[in-house]
Amino acid sequence: MKIYNFAAGPAMLPAEVMAKAQAEFTNFQGSGSGVMELSHRGKFFQPVIDHATQNVRDLLNLSDEYSVLFIQGGASMQFAMIPMNFLNGATADFVDTGVWSNKAAKEAAMFGSANIVASSRESKYDHIPAQSQWKLTPGASYMHITSNNTVAGTQYQTLPEAPAGVPLIADMSSDIMSRKFDASKFSMIYAGAQKNLGPSGVALVVLKTKLAERTDNSKVPTMLRYSTYIENGSMFNTPPTFAIYILGLVTDWLKAQGGIAAIEEINNAKAAKLYNFLEESSFFRSTVAKADRSRMNVVFRTPSDELDAKFVAEARENGLTDLKGHRLVGGCRASIYNAMPMEGVEALIDFMKKFEVANK
Repeated sequence: MKIYNFAAGPAMLPAEVMAKAQAEFTNFQGSGSGVMELSHRGKFFQPVIDHATQNVRDLLNLSDEYSVLFIQGGASMQFAMIPMNFLNGATADFVDTGVWSNKAAKEAAMFGSANIVASSRESKYDHIPAQSQWKLTPGASYMHITSNNTVAGTQYQTLPEAPAGVPLIADMSSDIMSRKFDASKFSMIYAGAQKNLGPSGVALVVLKTKLAERTDNSKVPTMLRYSTYIENGSMFNTPPTFAIYILGLVTDWLKAQGGIAAIEEINNAKAAKLYNFLEESSFFRSTVAKADRSRMNVVFRTPSDELDAKFVAEARENGLTDLKGHRLVGGCRASIYNAMPMEGVEALIDFMKKFEVANK
């Protein structure tokens, strides 16, 4: 039976990447050892991290003013690192669109003022607040958004711009490299790798190098300064070598698909097919405002919690795994990141049709 993994993260990886990693697992490029066994200071690993870095630059069309960093601790550590480096007791603006944006704001409040410019929390994060409603802070240290909300299933269909002179920072953990966007509009982008980029264990951080000059190094520990990673090529200490290696393979795969523009077309088609089914169904329903629905995390429900649980269990028995919604919101969720093929979405819809008929 073919298994389709709809987990929100760690998520499925492209089959070609898994096969390549398997082939090199015990003997990377004739070294006689696997990548995770090789010294990060040796001759084999430096080309690996250089290759991953260049792939990121190519795919995101980054200028030389940006640094590409690989940092442990996931996106959650970035919630603290960002204000530690850039807030300096001042005010930063946050658009509260979900669990993770809310956590980022709470971390920032430990180092200054976190101004919630708009929030959809009261409606259980079922939409993105209209930008016309945002109450911005003049001269804010930075503005922070979460581009896609993994738990709630919402996504900015058009990414906002910050006021002139205010750095725009985005947590793109669950939709990075899934669609085209202008990276030059952002001063910093960060993403936990375990959804669209690779395995857990590394966060990709892209930031304007000059932004790191704002940090007061006398007040920030060495390993929590962005300048440490910039100056040492992300290798001040031992980096997550295997995760970086896989990220390089995933970005190779993405290039082979035709790049971000090509994968965006596929992602749009997958999401449209699944949402169209939800619209037509009298049994399943989307819980998210139509204008703000995520193309990565499709959140939905059956008529009852009991049927939600039954659906998840029976789907698993039919090779459709990890469809349970996040523990904070319940329901069901299908994460259809870059690596999910159209065949997986079609298999899910076919099962949903059968389940609907059997349980009406």
